[in-house]
Amino acid sequence: MSTIAIFILTATLLPTGAKAQPAIPRSVLDSQGSEQVVLVQAPRWSSTESTLRAFEKRGKNWVEIIPTVQAKLGYGGLVPGNKRIQGTGKTPTGTYSLVSAFGTKRNPNGKIPYTKVSEYDAWTYNPKVPSTYNIFQTAKKSWNGYGNFVERLNYFGVQYNYSLVLDFNLPAGKISTGANGIHRTNKPANTQLGGGIFLHVTNGKETAGCIAVKQSVMKDLLQWLDPALNPSIIIEVTS
Repeated sequence: MSTIAIFILTATLLPTGAKAQPAIPRSVLDSQGSEQVVLVQAPRWSSTESTLRAFEKRGKNWVEIIPTVQAKLGYGGLVPGNKRIQGTGKTPTGTYSLVSAFGTKRNPNGKIPYTKVSEYDAWTYNPKVPSTYNIFQTAKKSWNGYGNFVERLNYFGVQYNYSLVLDFNLPAGKISTGANGIHRTNKPANTQLGGGIFLHVTNGKETAGCIAVKQSVMKDLLQWLDPALNPSIIIEVTS
């Protein structure tokens, strides 16, 4: 029987008005240890735009939860995560856990740990201060000494209305808080790779390495993600 004949036969078995389920990408089928996967796919390494889909494993089968939407990437395209260099504007490929979330808006009843940021919240990644590299901070401090290596989260615009934190180059060590309120780690992250890689709301422009989607999509993701299902994100180039 020809391929065309097989397709026709399969199609005739579908109930009237039913739609064929979209194919589950191989990278999702091959994922290990996660029952919720956000998949970001770019056509080329130089791409600054991609698609995003979300899947959940139910029993033995994967189900598409969020169909294809458009996403913005870093202005420098993409690069394997272990080869990324800070300041290049590249989005790291690879698989990363989705560990927490923050935003200037209230938690939209999501289960993932969420912080509604205030004027004192920041994300620091100054290579000259490894102990505070790629760490969420809450301290009454100007951070002026960090120059461009700090993001004051409450003043970053629409992008941080909702934001998910990727486990990209986060420090492996224990994080403690000093008398001045600054969070530090005893095992710093790699200060060459960069930090502050998030999945956040788009402002319509390329990012500095993050992935950005419409606010409605971010809200849907936050309401869907469940830490008990070990959510992860896969970022890949398809060509």
